[in-house]
Amino acid sequence: MKVSGIQIIGTQRSGSNLLRVILDQSPELASPHPPHVLVTFYPLLNLYGALENNENYYRLVTDVVSYVAANPVPWEGVTLTPQDLFNRSAVNSLFELNRLIYEKAAESKGAKYWCCKSMNNVYYAGELEAQTDKLKYIYLYRDGRDVAASFKKAIVGDKHIYHIATQWKKDQEASLALARSIPSGRFFSLSYERLIGNPEETVRSLCDFLQIAYNSNMLNYYTSKTSKVTAASGEMWSNLEKPIMTTNTGKYLKEFQEDDLEIFELVAGNVLLELGYQLQTDRSNKQLIAEDNLLEYFKENHRLKQAVIKSARPLDIENRMGQEAILKDIKNRKV
Repeated sequence: MKVSGIQIIGTQRSGSNLLRVILDQSPELASPHPPHVLVTFYPLLNLYGALENNENYYRLVTDVVSYVAANPVPWEGVTLTPQDLFNRSAVNSLFELNRLIYEKAAESKGAKYWCCKSMNNVYYAGELEAQTDKLKYIYLYRDGRDVAASFKKAIVGDKHIYHIATQWKKDQEASLALARSIPSGRFFSLSYERLIGNPEETVRSLCDFLQIAYNSNMLNYYTSKTSKVTAASGEMWSNLEKPIMTTNTGKYLKEFQEDDLEIFELVAGNVLLELGYQLQTDRSNKQLIAEDNLLEYFKENHRLKQAVIKSARPLDIENRMGQEAILKDIKNRKV
């Protein structure tokens, strides 16, 4: 059976794990928790030497297999071995390797699709589009101010509103640029607000795009083993054990402090408008994002990130240590 790929793009904290576990309830689709293979290993490729050399490529394959095995949320039922992936590789390429790993997930389930939720893969769209097998893309977006409110509490990502807004804007612009560059039949735009506000109609529409059958289990995702395992693996995924929270919008109105709202809208207001969201400020205080404030924002961002890590559950930290140790070993090698 021919196996095809789906790539979810956008920004984390936009409901992407919710969407992932919903899709994973389909027997036609495998959507494991992402180990972020491309964004993690692409910057490290210079440490492997020329991948045309089979020994170098095999080393990369071995490291990636170890990294996937150490994922905070395990890939249950999927067996990955370096020799098998090496033998399957038509070319020695990280992009080939990423595809083959996800194909193994689909094969283990007997599915016709694999789905990758590593949303920053949008920055490798050029390389992904250069591959023989063409992906379908799901662009999932959410009000960036709610994304920022969520990131402030998450163990990952930036914490100062200026940095979150800058990254959110960049991610949306990259996703929208991709939408303009590929056939519409391979691109599906979906807002988080639409997903939680009208879940059945929205998921049915997405199933039509993917040419898979809708089934009621998709909205009962929270009873699945996939959701329970993910929720147990990290506090920021705990909501996956709950039904869709239909009113989970506008949280930033209560959670933003001081100048957070105006800073976000000064940085990313035009993109909010383009995506159909209304602004809450007149964006007149441009001094808030003047150059002389940015150094202080950078320092505060660093301080807040450290504070979140210190207050995180020990289990959340422990679950990430395996992958961190692998990356440390790779970076300490001699080329």
